[in-house]
Amino acid sequence: MKLLLDVTARVERDHFWFRGLRRFVRPLLAQVQAERPQMDILDCGCGTGTNLDVLSDYGSACGVDRELIGVQRARAAGRQVGRATVTRLPFSGERFDLVTSFDVLYCLEVSDERAAVTEMFRVLRPGGRVIINVAAMPTLSGNHSVLAHEVRRYTAPALRDLLERAGFVVERLTYTNATMLPILVPLRLVQRALGLASEENAGREMEVPPRPLNTVLDWMLTVEAALVKRVDLPCGSSLLAMARKPVVGTS
Repeated sequence: MKLLLDVTARVERDHFWFRGLRRFVRPLLAQVQAERPQMDILDCGCGTGTNLDVLSDYGSACGVDRELIGVQRARAAGRQVGRATVTRLPFSGERFDLVTSFDVLYCLEVSDERAAVTEMFRVLRPGGRVIINVAAMPTLSGNHSVLAHEVRRYTAPALRDLLERAGFVVERLTYTNATMLPILVPLRLVQRALGLASEENAGREMEVPPRPLNTVLDWMLTVEAALVKRVDLPCGSSLLAMARKPVVGTS
């Protein structure tokens, strides 16, 4: 995980994929903020805390991560981050209006995955939301899966079932990065055919592409993000969900 944190910290400001993620997520954040202008926000598995800079535009944001190096880097940058695991959050129940988790759940074994979602539900206030992003489509397993320590890639029904079993009501569930599929599908097929790379070599998957290519891919995801604001996509390399914790007596 240290390698993943190191690589992510270097590229997440400029890499087209991370820029795209922020574009997909911001409309959901704005939707929640419209209902709860003074939000308390928790980011579960925040790494070095870069996403807290985005979340702080919508409320008071803090994060937790299990890796000490990530916590140290986040604190050095002035971000409010504590060391903890998502399966045992160090907060009282009904503490937050919004809980987020970006590309964490797919790294967890089944029992921990369920415990993490249960904990997110516990610390949310009634009517609060969870926003989750995960890797999607098992057929896209490849070198990046080695770097990210993927245990699984999700389908929409599987993610919906996970959230609903924890008690959530799913409000949005869409694939994203659909425009990347013509590139990713043949690439990942070739990677699996040749044999997956070692973790160290897989780090090349996260390098920022040459500027012209990065700009084009960034533009493609910008267009896609505008579409996702209005419709749910049927396929893509990631899944993005927003779900609500019901108020007692409602659904």
